[in-house]
Parts: sequence; C-alpha cells; structure tokens
Amino acid sequence: MPELVQQQPIEKPPRSRRAELITFFVLAFGIWPIVAIGVVGGYGFLIWMLQIIFGPPGPPGH
Repeated sequence: MPELVQQQPIEKPPRSRRAELITFFVLAFGIWPIVAIGVVGGYGFLIWMLQIIFGPPGPPGH
C-alpha cells in the first residue's frame, strides 16, 4: 500500500490551442445548431399534436 501513496499522478499533456479551436468550432457550428433545430422542431411537433387532439387555441365554438 505505501507504494501507491508514493507514486506521482500521471499528468496529461496540455491541450493545444488548435485542438481547442477545432472543438469549439465543431460545437458552435455543428452540434449546437443541430440540437437547437431538434428542440424547436420537437416543441413545434408537440404543439401541433396538442392542437390536433384539443383543437386550436381561441374561444370555443368559433
């Protein structure tokens, strides 16, 4: 057990600026727009289905 305490933690090499920029651009212009379109589309689909079941908004009978 003392051997485990004496060992130095393995340090990861620092990420390069290029790798961080690539990650940022993939998230900013790839993944997040797809997620946003999916969320807005899902919300629109939910509203559409609710209107099919319960009718459009407004006073009843008009």
